[in-house]
Amino acid sequence: MSEQLIIVSGSKEDQYISLLSQLKSLVEDETDLIANLANVCAALKEYFNFFWVGFYLVKKDSLVLGPFQGPLACTRIKKGKGVCGTSWAEKKTMLVPDVDQFPGHIACSSLSRSEIVIPLLHEDYVWGVLDIDSKELNDFDEIDLYYLEELCHTILSKKHMP
Repeated sequence: MSEQLIIVSGSKEDQYISLLSQLKSLVEDETDLIANLANVCAALKEYFNFFWVGFYLVKKDSLVLGPFQGPLACTRIKKGKGVCGTSWAEKKTMLVPDVDQFPGHIACSSLSRSEIVIPLLHEDYVWGVLDIDSKELNDFDEIDLYYLEELCHTILSKKHMP
């Protein structure tokens, strides 16, 4: 894939399959982490029209804002705080149907209603998270979880780890 995104119609699963194939081609020959994370954000935002898509990278004792698409965001998040910090601490994907019901949710934007956060793992070390927010309640499901984890575990493999 060059710098053109081909958006297919069909089921959400069909759309993810198409997007992941394109993203694999996009990042396979590029070794720069920030360039790849930026393009992944842009592709996810354009393809699914999510409210906010971005990466936070572990720097010492905080998640620090990395490449993103959407409105301004929180710059630093402590381990165990909010959805992103909890995903980091627990080393697992957090699928939150209603962010107002998540204890300690950090509201970077009051427009965010649901969220999914996937940790970026190398062996047992979390080096960042992919965070996606929606303006709709309960906007993420098991299909999103499966394919976004696939994106994080396969496409953003250890060769892209900082």
